[in-house]
Amino acid sequence: MTPDEPLPTIVIVGRPNVGKSTLFNAILGDRRSIVGDEPGITRDRIYGEAEYRGKRFGLIDTGGIIPNDAALIPTQILKQAQVALEMASHILYVIDGRTEITASDRDLAKLLRPLGKPLTLVVNKIDAKVRENLVPEFYSLGLGDPFAISAEHKLGLDDLLSHVTEPFPRPEPEAEESEAGESETHQRRIKVAIIGRPNVGKSTMLNALVGAERAIVSPIAGTTRDAVDETVQEGNTSYRFVDTAGIRRKGKTTEMPEKLSVVMARRHIRMANVVLLMVDATEGVVSSDATIAGYAHEEGRAVIVVVNKWDAAEGKSKRAFAEAVRDQLKFLDYAPILFASAKNAEGIRRIYSTIRHSFDAASKRITTGELNRFVETLKFESDIRVYYITQASVRPPTFVVFTDQADKMHFSVERFLINRLREQFGFEGTPIVIKTKRR
Repeated sequence: MTPDEPLPTIVIVGRPNVGKSTLFNAILGDRRSIVGDEPGITRDRIYGEAEYRGKRFGLIDTGGIIPNDAALIPTQILKQAQVALEMASHILYVIDGRTEITASDRDLAKLLRPLGKPLTLVVNKIDAKVRENLVPEFYSLGLGDPFAISAEHKLGLDDLLSHVTEPFPRPEPEAEESEAGESETHQRRIKVAIIGRPNVGKSTMLNALVGAERAIVSPIAGTTRDAVDETVQEGNTSYRFVDTAGIRRKGKTTEMPEKLSVVMARRHIRMANVVLLMVDATEGVVSSDATIAGYAHEEGRAVIVVVNKWDAAEGKSKRAFAEAVRDQLKFLDYAPILFASAKNAEGIRRIYSTIRHSFDAASKRITTGELNRFVETLKFESDIRVYYITQASVRPPTFVVFTDQADKMHFSVERFLINRLREQFGFEGTPIVIKTKRR
């Protein structure tokens, strides 16, 4: 599996209170979901990434998609979980092994079968020998061999994960690339994710960037089946634009599609080299812009803030608007701010050149010799002593700083060091990661 391929994804489905969240947590190995006795209590993280015997995969818990109503018909359950099921590499259908099979269980099995996805029936809460006698009854659902487990006591998980992850690929080591991220053929490939709130013009921007109309079809209100992507070739550089448009629309989202939109947006951010954060010039920066920007920053991606619909922002000053953006998105102090109108295709060339510049900055490698000369010029206000610095990796540029202190570097010292690295070596548009080690 190459780094830019999405991880295979396991989706957990089932009626309320069968132990989906407990299984989700058991596989992840930490308490990422909220687990309780009330049906439909899942209100927290529904996506995680796990590893089993060297194979990495995504995990989606569809718990919490069902309102507090045990009688909800399975077609509605399935409709809300549809976005997750579309991206599933394998479905785990979880059933409570201590209760009899209900009509609802049979209906859900009937609806899952035609999806044509690899499907495993998981009979949960089998935590004693005496309960194992109940398992054969579940063959009647026609879903093949059931796997008896106890998610709470982590029994039977090895057999289950061994079976499910068998066809999943093992990750391949990343190919060595040169400083500008070019392969041996000097072909620069840049993956760009277009992110932002609903209605900021992401689809229009994609069309403007590729110079072609591209329709986005949404089969379920408030979602797209997947992101829309286009590739543009210019000289020795190919740009692959991924638009996460349409995955959230105000007033049309229920909790599950809302959460899944975040899951999918984060997935595309993770696969991107450069992220275009779209902001609406007529509305300014709002709190959800900061949340979305935070995802890109956390993933260590090069970020460019694109203020769209500038043609409609009459009487506004670019300088004042840029200051407001900096004020609201303080953690993105490294991100260039560009003004554009996707509708009128204004500012498009500038976006292209900034994407290249940010990608090259994020891919830049500084030799240890240069870094050691750089260390000699540093004058810290605190009593920390820095012996030397090495660069551990790129995208984002990550530096290991050897000091005389065991603790993590103080925030103000780290900020000073990052700013000096930027000034000296030109890391515009990319976050910089500092790791400290005591010599």
